[in-house]
Amino acid sequence: MPRKVAPLTDSAIKAAKPQAQAYKLADGSGLYLEVMPAGSKIWRMKYQIKGKERRITFGAYPAVTLQQARQEREQARDLVSQGIDPVAERKAAKQEEEATGLTFERVAVEWHTARSTRWSKDHASRVLNRMETHLFPSLGSKPIDALKLKDLLAPIKEVEARGTLETASRLSQYTAGVMRHAIQHDYIETNPATDLTGAIATPKTKHRPALPLDRLGELQERIDAYPGRTLTRLAVMLTLHVFIRSSELRFARWHEIDFARAMWTIPPEREALPDVRHSTRGSKMGDSHLVPLSPQAMTLLESIHHLTGNGELVFPGDHDERKPMSENTVNKALRLMGYDTQADVCGHGFRTMACSALTESGLWSEDAVERQMSHKERKKVRAAYIHRAEHLEQRRLMLNWWSTYLESCREGYVPPFEYAMNHGAPGTNVVSIKRKV
Repeated sequence: MPRKVAPLTDSAIKAAKPQAQAYKLADGSGLYLEVMPAGSKIWRMKYQIKGKERRITFGAYPAVTLQQARQEREQARDLVSQGIDPVAERKAAKQEEEATGLTFERVAVEWHTARSTRWSKDHASRVLNRMETHLFPSLGSKPIDALKLKDLLAPIKEVEARGTLETASRLSQYTAGVMRHAIQHDYIETNPATDLTGAIATPKTKHRPALPLDRLGELQERIDAYPGRTLTRLAVMLTLHVFIRSSELRFARWHEIDFARAMWTIPPEREALPDVRHSTRGSKMGDSHLVPLSPQAMTLLESIHHLTGNGELVFPGDHDERKPMSENTVNKALRLMGYDTQADVCGHGFRTMACSALTESGLWSEDAVERQMSHKERKKVRAAYIHRAEHLEQRRLMLNWWSTYLESCREGYVPPFEYAMNHGAPGTNVVSIKRKV
C-alpha cells in the first residue's frame, strides 16, 4: 500500500532552503518539488507507463504555483490512465507548435529582437528576463491567435497581487507590444491587448530625495567632516560638483578624463571588467556625455589621482583595486553623515539640487541645462537639433558657476537668482561674461 504523503503548503515551499545536495518535497500521487543547491525549486512528477518509470517536469516555483503543478499532475495522470505517455504527448504538442510557429513566446522573441536594436544591452536583457520569468511559463506555448484578454492578464495580475506594481506595469507594456507586433505582421486579426490599459494598478512615481538648496552649506560641512575612507569623501564631493549618475561615476576610467582640456568624456559603453556586473555601463543616454570640469572639480580629481592614478579605475573598491566601489558607497556615506537616504537626500538627489539651482538662477537656457543633465529629448526633431547643438561653452560656464555657487553657500545661503545677479567681482561674474558675448 502506498505511503501516505502530507500535501505541501506554500509556506512550507517558501521555507525550504537549498542544501549541498538536491532534495525532494513530496506532494503526493507522484508530484514532488526538487530543491536544487543553487536555490531553484523545480516541479516534477514520477509515473509509470507500460511498466517503465518516467519523470516529467512542470516548471519552476513560483512561476508555476502549487495549484498549477497539481493541475498539471492531474492532467498527466489522466493521460497515463489512457495509456498515453505525458512526455511523448508534450513532445508531439511541441512539434505541432513548431510546425505552426506562432506561439506567444515565438512572437515575443521576434518582437524583442526587433526592438532590442534601439535598447542598451542591459535593458534588452532585463526585458527578456522579465518575460521568461513571468510571461512565458503560462503564455509561451499558447498559439498567439488563441489568446484572449483574460489569458494575457492572468500572469500580470499574479505579479500585481504580490505588490510589485512596477514590474506588472512593464509586463503589461511588453504584452501590448508583442500583440501589436502580431497585428502588424498579420499573425492575428484582432488584438485583445488593446483593453490592457487601465487593468493594472499604476505604480506611484518615486522621487529621489534631495535637500533644499538652503542646506547646501550644511551638506558640504558634513562631507568635509566625513570620518571614513578619503576616496569615498572625495567621490561624494565630486558627485556634488559634477552631478553625474551613479554608474557613470563608479565605473569611470582614468583615460576618460582630459586634464589638459578640463573635460570628462563618459562613453556610451565601457570595456567590461572581469566578474563585475554591468561594468560596461557608460552614459545612460547611449551617446558620449561631455562633463566640463570646473577648477574645484579638477582639484578634487587631482587629489583622487594621487590615491588611485596608478590603476585603471578612478574609484576602485576598498578590497580589490580591479573592481569598482560599491553602488551603495555614496548613499552609505550619506547615512554615516546623518542623512536618511530615503527621506533626506541620496546621491541621485545631487542631480535634482544642481538642476534646481541652475534653472532658478535664470542664467542658462533650458537646452543647455538638459544637455548637461544628460536627459533625453522625447521629440525626435528637437532631439536631433539638441544632439548637434552641444552648448558646450555655455555648459563650461555653467559648471564653473555651480562650483562657485557651492563654495559661496559654505559662507551662507543665497538664493540662486540673487547670487547670479549680485555676486562676483566686476568682469568675473557669469552674468557680465554672458552680456559681453
